Amino acid sequence: MISRRLTTASFWFLAVLLLSLSWPVLAVQPDEILKDPVLEGRARVLSKELRCLVCQNQSIDDSDADLARDLRVLLRQRLKAGDSDQQARQYLVDRYGDYVLLNPPFKGGTIVLWVGPAVLLGLALLAAFLFLRRRAAGQTMVEAAAQPLSEQEQRRLDALLKDDKTP
Repeated sequence: MISRRLTTASFWFLAVLLLSLSWPVLAVQPDEILKDPVLEGRARVLSKELRCLVCQNQSIDDSDADLARDLRVLLRQRLKAGDSDQQARQYLVDRYGDYVLLNPPFKGGTIVLWVGPAVLLGLALLAAFLFLRRRAAGQTMVEAAAQPLSEQEQRRLDALLKDDKTP
């Protein structure tokens, strides 16, 4: 009974510990936060849409990289200067390209970002299909080789072996 309680308690402790480690750590420093809560809210929404160019798959809101901090500060400066959300986002896109957006637009320059994963998945499925097909064909040949010899084949094999033994 005590062992079962310890096991259950250990499980829940470990589960809570792992969950607490998986929560995102927001990298926004206190000195970056704007005094105007409306502007700060807009900045936080925008910074979740922008990619950290160092971390690549993290938003600048979640990244501790120096460049992400610089982008957060620059974004807040643009908002304080009176830019709309679209103008601030476009300023960063003009400066860093569409790659700065976590959800880039579908156009000629970003088609690889949108189509690339599907093409790679298709190639992987094709390779797996061809591999399995070849493997199945190889097993058929092994099964054919494992069948007993006909009488004619056995006589021919005996003759070859007999000829090989005589000098």
